[in-house]
Amino acid sequence: MNEQAEAPELSLVIPAYNEEERIAGTLEKVLAYLGTMPCTWELIVVDDGSSDRTSEVASSFAPHVQVLSMPRNCGKGAAVRTGMLAVRGRFRVFTDADLSTPIEELGKMRTAFDSGADVVIGSRRLQPGLIRKHQPWYRELIGIAGNKLIQALLLPGFEDTQCGFKGCTAHAAVEIFSRAVIDGFAFDIEMLYLALLLGFRIEQIPVEWYNDERSRVRAVRDTLRTLAEVFAIRRRHRGRSYSTVTRTL
Repeated sequence: MNEQAEAPELSLVIPAYNEEERIAGTLEKVLAYLGTMPCTWELIVVDDGSSDRTSEVASSFAPHVQVLSMPRNCGKGAAVRTGMLAVRGRFRVFTDADLSTPIEELGKMRTAFDSGADVVIGSRRLQPGLIRKHQPWYRELIGIAGNKLIQALLLPGFEDTQCGFKGCTAHAAVEIFSRAVIDGFAFDIEMLYLALLLGFRIEQIPVEWYNDERSRVRAVRDTLRTLAEVFAIRRRHRGRSYSTVTRTL
């Protein structure tokens, strides 16, 4: 990235793994929306070691899109962390490559930042009627049960930690992600836990959401892995302060 250029107001990070088939459509929608925003912006795709042509397809949108390539598949948490620390925007947002949360919800996030929030997270639980296309019933039940445990162990009051639409101010992003170490799906949970420990103001916003049937998340396996990472976060906090943690990418 050009370090000499003036930092944009908004940075949008999209982690991607083997998204050759849908990344072009996603970038077209995102660029069309960003073009209507009255602010400067940058759009970064972080290719998490894809084995397909994700990087090539995303790179074809240059210079409007920049691509960062991980040396290997490290996990969504690692990809988001890399992107959030590499971008330069005053506000830094990440969203899923499938746009399960429509990009137009950025307007709500910007309003929350303008009201003084340091961290803003999309939630499907605040207004369930905004879920336009539901997951299969068993996936929803597994998600609800997992969240109950997450709230009991780490994050009381956060009924949806896994919606892939979150953002931070530049200061909060650096403070949080420079301390984060979780590479897997629980990176969102670690992000919020660190934000609480560091005293940042977190605001939850209701967002529209559509289930994508092509999701690679496996309900039972990935939920169990996420919960294992939750216990790792809890152990790490008990063992030493997060302020002393060094990133291990």
